[in-house]
Amino acid sequence: MGSTMEPPGGGYLHLGAVTSPVGTARVLQLVFGCTTFSLVAHRGSFSGVQGTFCMSAWGFCFALSVLVVACEFTRLHGCLRLSWGNFTAAFAMLATLLSATAAVIYPLYFTRLECPPEPEGCTARNFRLAASVFAGLLFLAYATEVALTRARPGQVASYMATVSGLLKIVQAFVACIIFGALVHDSHYGRYVATQWCVAVYSLCFLATVVVVVLSVLGHTGGLGCPFDRVVVVYTFLAVLLYLSAAVIWPVFCFDPKYGEPGRPPDCPKGSCPWDSQLVVATFTYVNLLLYVADLAYSQRIRFVPTF
Repeated sequence: MGSTMEPPGGGYLHLGAVTSPVGTARVLQLVFGCTTFSLVAHRGSFSGVQGTFCMSAWGFCFALSVLVVACEFTRLHGCLRLSWGNFTAAFAMLATLLSATAAVIYPLYFTRLECPPEPEGCTARNFRLAASVFAGLLFLAYATEVALTRARPGQVASYMATVSGLLKIVQAFVACIIFGALVHDSHYGRYVATQWCVAVYSLCFLATVVVVVLSVLGHTGGLGCPFDRVVVVYTFLAVLLYLSAAVIWPVFCFDPKYGEPGRPPDCPKGSCPWDSQLVVATFTYVNLLLYVADLAYSQRIRFVPTF
């Protein structure tokens, strides 16, 4: 007679969580992530804002990867009150963006081919080079998971696994870059028009976060109308809002009547408002293109809200 304590779906442990292609990618994420921040913490360097960001990104990604693998391996994700497919797809995309950013920032600010002076010496240089390599491998591991779990055309999948869902994460990430440039002495408060642009960035960011949170929590069915229709309408409005910001921001920052068409020669490097304004303008166009692509893809997706 079988034990009454056996779970109805089979054994408690799910070996496929670590032996499947997606599971293998997640195990590699743990290995590469642990190796990267261990090398940096031991003999590398992570001083300043850039180093703190890299260590925070690697630590955050590693912690959530441990949670994902543990829940998949023990089947505990079935006890969580969230849409597991949406959660893992959203996290994989976010981790890909964070690890890609850290893989660029760390070598740029901390890695050199020549040996630094003592007491660091060539040993520290070697540790930083090794950390840069593993940071790149970590990015590839997360990107592989995104590629493996992304919904294919005609496939029924969770919303965050579709191209439209993945683009939501990228849009929010780009908006965070815009906010970072805005608070870095961008002088956005000089004109009502540039304040309107900040309102556009904020409204679209908040709406995107709400869409992601509702999808991850599996509450998309309680909106009173089809979720896919809500997403399409919101994305269309976001395109119009970003289109207005893409016109207004460059005019009031780079037109000679309101701002500076070129970088002022006396502007200090690293703390120049013109540089921040250029970053905001560039990523405004990036997000506009992302929302346009999102609108195009959202016309033909099929997904299960709580899958």
